[in-house]
Amino acid sequence: MNIRTGIFNLPNLLTMGRILAVPLVAWLLTYDSRAAGMWAASVFGLAAITDAFDGWLARKWQVVSVFGKFLDPLADKLLVMAVMIMLIPLGRVPAWMVLVILSREIIITGLRSIASSEGVVIDASPLGKYKTIFQMSALPGLMLHYDFYWFFGLPIELFHVDMHKVGMFFFVIALVLTVVSGLDYLVRFFSVISRK
Repeated sequence: MNIRTGIFNLPNLLTMGRILAVPLVAWLLTYDSRAAGMWAASVFGLAAITDAFDGWLARKWQVVSVFGKFLDPLADKLLVMAVMIMLIPLGRVPAWMVLVILSREIIITGLRSIASSEGVVIDASPLGKYKTIFQMSALPGLMLHYDFYWFFGLPIELFHVDMHKVGMFFFVIALVLTVVSGLDYLVRFFSVISRK
């Protein structure tokens, strides 16, 4: 098998790996402990790195495909949605915030399907990309959740970090960007459809 060609090229395999990480991260988050949170955040972080790497690799090797374009955002959404849902019963994120974000994703995905059936492609805006970046930055902090004391591995008060507060800071920004980018997409969608 050539990792540069075909449907099972390396960029697509990395994306599939991100999907396979979803049940592992979800399972780890069934345990409310510091160790489980660290493992979940590590797996999530590794998956997030593949998100940046697979697109770059696909463009570099010129193996961008319809399958990859479909699979990449799906993998992102599955990973992010699974983590957010698993954080609700742990009390680490308000359910209403998760509902707003998930509702936006479902609505925009539906509108994309309608636009596609009409032969219209509405590209993702920079706002949507920033939204994803802030979501991916917020969730590790919320998974880690506990206070951490970092100083060469020693429990010293000097570098005390409340990971939950760090995660919520980024999560609030992600929430705002989610709403704003959703409204931006709605405006562009109705503008393009009305012209047709």
